[in-house]
Amino acid sequence: MSAEDVAQRVLMAGLVPLWILAGLVDWACHRRTRIERTSGLRENVFHWVLLAEGGVALVATALLQPGPALLAIVLAAFAAHELTTYVELRYTAPRREIRPFEQMVHSFMELLPLGLFALLAVLAAGEQPTRWPAGYLFVVGIAVLVLNVLPLAEESWRCARARGAGAGRLP
Repeated sequence: MSAEDVAQRVLMAGLVPLWILAGLVDWACHRRTRIERTSGLRENVFHWVLLAEGGVALVATALLQPGPALLAIVLAAFAAHELTTYVELRYTAPRREIRPFEQMVHSFMELLPLGLFALLAVLAAGEQPTRWPAGYLFVVGIAVLVLNVLPLAEESWRCARARGAGAGRLP
């Protein structure tokens, strides 16, 4: 098995599922610390931006051949994600306890894009074009919808509802 085959398998069977699951676990941490009562809707908006930034890297990876353009897109999405994470934490940390487990989940969510970049660099060095099977893309799309988008929408609903009731109104 070639290095490109290994990189493709690790990407599809390891990194992508871990990234999706890390997003779900992060949502569970937010729910447990009741962000709707503390940092509220503003933090939730950061989460949507972070999801979109990760989505750009993932969609580009699924649709484009590994090469300099894809590596630039993934690197730019990573940099944007890191900047957004920094701004979000500067906003959130004074308003809500970010427990050690949640911090570890954040570490995963920050390092997985670097793993993506490294695996794509291996694939870019290969000779063969790389395609993700349509069935895999469908399953990943459903997983992101069910495990990331819907929980984040639920978080938005909780935050909006609490804000209407007077909670989560922070300067």
